Amino acid sequence: MIKKICKLITGYFPVWVVIGSVLAFLFPTHVKPLSAYTAWYLGTVMLCMGLTMTTNDFKLVFSRPLDVLWGVVPRFLIMPFVAFAISKILHLPAPIAAGLILVGCCPSAVASNVMTFLSKGDEALSITVSSVNTVLAPVLTPALFLFLAGSMVKVNTASMLLSILKSVVIPVCLGVLIRRIADKPVQKVVEYVPVISTIALMFIITTGIAVNAENLAKIAFIAFLAVALHNATGLFLGYNAARRLGKLSKRKSKAIAFEIGMENSGLAVTLALMNLDPLCAIPGAIFSAWHNVTGSALASYWAKRADKDDALDSKKIKSENGTA
Repeated sequence: MIKKICKLITGYFPVWVVIGSVLAFLFPTHVKPLSAYTAWYLGTVMLCMGLTMTTNDFKLVFSRPLDVLWGVVPRFLIMPFVAFAISKILHLPAPIAAGLILVGCCPSAVASNVMTFLSKGDEALSITVSSVNTVLAPVLTPALFLFLAGSMVKVNTASMLLSILKSVVIPVCLGVLIRRIADKPVQKVVEYVPVISTIALMFIITTGIAVNAENLAKIAFIAFLAVALHNATGLFLGYNAARRLGKLSKRKSKAIAFEIGMENSGLAVTLALMNLDPLCAIPGAIFSAWHNVTGSALASYWAKRADKDDALDSKKIKSENGTA
C-alpha cells in the first residue's frame, strides 16, 4: 500500500505541481508563510540526493572522462547563454530574464537520472554527470549568473554562494556521510527517498507561485513561452552536441540531453526567493513542472525506439571496426 502511494506521488509529480500551483495562486495568503522555510525544503531534496549517492557515481570521471565532459562543459555553456539569448529576443522584464538565466546557471536536475533510465539511456553516465555538476555549482552558478545577469538585477554573489553551500553542498555531503556510515539501514529506506524529495520540491514551487501571485497573471504567458523555448533548446542542443560533435552513442546522447535540458530549478527558486527579487523565482517554478512533462514525453518516445537505435549503433561500430 505504501509503495503504491509513493509511486502515485512520484509518478504524477507534474500533476501535483499544477494542482499545487493553482491552489497557491488562488489562495496565496495561506501558502506565503511557508516561503520562510524554502532553504530547508531544498536542503531536504539535496540530503535525499546525497543518500542515493556513492563513490561509484564518480568512477566514470576517470574511466570515461570524455563522456563526462560532454555532460559538464556544454551544461554550463549552453543553458546560461541560451537563456540570455531568449531573454533578449523576447524582451523579457529584467526579473524574469534574470530568473530564466538563473535556471540556466543551475546544475542538472535530479529528475534527469529518472528520465535517462526511462528512455533506456546511459544511466551511469547521467548519475555521474549530475553529481559532478552539483559539485561544481557553488562556484559556477554564482559566477555565470553575475556575468550574464549582473546588469539586470542586483547580485550578491557571496550571499548566493553561501546559500548554495548551506542548501546544497552541506546537505549532499551529510547524505553521503550517512550513507557511508549506515549503508545497510539506508538501503532499506532508499526507495522512499524520492517521495520525500518530491514533496519538498512541491513546497518550493508552490511557495514561489504564492509569493508572486499578484504579478503572475500579467507575465505568465511570456514567462511560460521563455521556459518552453529554453527547455526545448537545451534538450535539442544537448543531444545533438553529444551525438554530432562528440560522436557519442544514442544511449549516451540521451543521458547528455537530459543532463543539459533539465535543470535543478528548485535551486533556482530557492536562490531567487532568498537573494533576489521574488519575481525571479517565476521561471524556476514554471520550469519545475514543464521539464518533467517534456522529459517524460521524450523519454517515452526514445524508449520505444531504443532497441532499433541500439541495433543501428552496434552495426555501425562493427562496420567501423571492420574497416579500421
